[in-house]
Amino acid sequence: MTAFAPLLGLLEEVPDHRRAEGKVYQLAHVLLFSILAIVSGGNSYRSIATFIEMHRHRLNEVFGLTWRRAPAHTAIRSILQGLDGDAVEAAFRRHAKLLQAAHAKPGGGSLAIDGKTLRGSFDAFRDRAAAHLLGVFATDTALVLAHSEVDEKSNEIPAAQALLAELGLAGRLVTLDALHCQRKPSTSPARPEPT
Repeated sequence: MTAFAPLLGLLEEVPDHRRAEGKVYQLAHVLLFSILAIVSGGNSYRSIATFIEMHRHRLNEVFGLTWRRAPAHTAIRSILQGLDGDAVEAAFRRHAKLLQAAHAKPGGGSLAIDGKTLRGSFDAFRDRAAAHLLGVFATDTALVLAHSEVDEKSNEIPAAQALLAELGLAGRLVTLDALHCQRKPSTSPARPEPT
């Protein structure tokens, strides 16, 4: 358990949206076990529930729990969908910062910022475009230090500028796509007028 103690401690700070009565499964443990399931190849709420059930005895032993069964996939879905995304991101950033401080090479490596559109995130029913995220990757430790969602009506340029300011990366070498090499980087590129 000692290897997971720092992350579990940070996950305990994520606010639990559920009512106090009837909580059988602690939020921090559900989050940690969901992470372990996803890292192990799980890609659905059912696969998370299956992972927990398959490893329940070992998880109980390692984490001092007394779970008699895994939470149902519907309970896992309700728990994860009700989370405050900003609070979860803050916990992950603090954990990444701890890992970076412990494993960074002297002098520090460079950071790479890149945007990705999340496959399967387009929602035609709610008329939402696919989610677009920026990630900050530390090359010396191969850690993702932060994520930031790009606003649906904007682009990577202002999102990257805000993320750089937020993380306080003064004095670090940061690489970005050529998209960010514009004269007016805070606006999207102008389209030429038709002739």
